[in-house]
Amino acid sequence: MTRVLFATCLALAALNAWPQAEPSEPVRRATRQPVQRDAAPGPAQAPAPASALTPFVDAHVHLNSLPMQLELMARWGASHAVVFWGGRSSNESVAEAGRQHPGVLIPFASISPERTAYRPHWEHNGVELLTQLDDMLATGLYKGIGEISVAHFPSAGFAETDFGVAGPMMAGILELARKHKVPVMVHVESTRMAELSQLLQRFPGVPVIWAHGGYTPLFLARRMLERHPNLYYELSARTWPHHPRSPDYTILRDGTRVWPEWLALIEEQPGRFLVGTDASHRSAASDDMKYASVQGFLAQLSPGARQEVARGTLMRLVGLGQP
Repeated sequence: MTRVLFATCLALAALNAWPQAEPSEPVRRATRQPVQRDAAPGPAQAPAPASALTPFVDAHVHLNSLPMQLELMARWGASHAVVFWGGRSSNESVAEAGRQHPGVLIPFASISPERTAYRPHWEHNGVELLTQLDDMLATGLYKGIGEISVAHFPSAGFAETDFGVAGPMMAGILELARKHKVPVMVHVESTRMAELSQLLQRFPGVPVIWAHGGYTPLFLARRMLERHPNLYYELSARTWPHHPRSPDYTILRDGTRVWPEWLALIEEQPGRFLVGTDASHRSAASDDMKYASVQGFLAQLSPGARQEVARGTLMRLVGLGQP
């Protein structure tokens, strides 16, 4: 109980420091920029006692500032992080960060259509883009594919993406995932679940990580997990006390405690769930809130489920075994 209360206090303190709600990542520029080695993180909360933190793997980071990301991980107990591009980074800078911090940062390669240079390829099903992805994966530097925002509602600074979830480009991406034996992280809104089901059925051997779980209600989460053994439900942004896009996106009933029904589902099959922050390094206070929310959520799980959701599920998916 002490552990839960402490984590709850961390989450609430971070929430009070949360600035104006930030939008999703902006439309990506075609310009590729190096990793920001000299960027300094802004004001942040005091470090929490290490004994009160659950070690976890962050499954969802937009790597815009390498120094800020490493500082967040050290203070909030994240032993590893899956990293992919953000508005100020690229596949190349993400790979370089992985080279600098092997065994800590886990790079994913993305050809997502929100990047301005890539959108025309999606509009015309250009195979050249799949060739680029194949070449990137062949280097062995990338441990997965994603985040692929094939169907993403619009928000401030983020143009809507609305492409075929079971179309030629996504089929090509999953073919490459099967070839290179890596997982794929997809952003697919819950309104497109029928197409997602078709894709999962077509590629039953490819692990698909559903970013934010499509923000589904509980019964749809259960249905999708029951129907598709290759689907993994990623909880980034769902543990936040408040979500700027919709109040029902969080699985918390009062900004702190997880709904008992959600806890029951996660406890039933913890090997199908994983945690993430959706950190983007635009606001130290906001990213602190995100990390505090993960700790607050993990503290409410039983020890066995906590180990799986915090670390085991993701580490197996990227081929690093049980940490």
